[in-house]
Amino acid sequence: MNTTARLPYPELAPEAFRALVGVNTALNKSTLGKKLLDLVHLRVSQINGCAYCVDLHARDLLAQGEDLQRLNSLITWREVSFFSARERAALNWAESLTLIRETQAPDADYAALAEHFNDREVAELTVAAAQMSTWNRIGVGLRLPVQAAPLRP
Repeated sequence: MNTTARLPYPELAPEAFRALVGVNTALNKSTLGKKLLDLVHLRVSQINGCAYCVDLHARDLLAQGEDLQRLNSLITWREVSFFSARERAALNWAESLTLIRETQAPDADYAALAEHFNDREVAELTVAAAQMSTWNRIGVGLRLPVQAAPLRP
């Protein structure tokens, strides 16, 4: 359990930090929608075990009016009916990319996207999952702390 980060990385690597933030800014302008991006970010962060990012994206989703039951069930999205077909395709692809060593991003997972996303959105979704894993590695590696504060919609 950590209460302070190992390093002030934005200060020590400001150009790299700004570049990462720039990717997020570009993704937020996509047609994917902030809520879908945050669902993907939260799921990738759950898989990667980044406490800081899990907390951040759960709070972002609640602030957007996300239902607490859906938020709580994201980790079990395959077993519940709370997620749309579009969300399910995105979550499946994000999981496939996050677990790429095991999955090798199979053709079936990629093909499932075509029904719900155009080529540009598939590219943006792919970048979003990859980008989140980058942030997760920073969060876990540098031990970004989570401040105790109640989650509220």
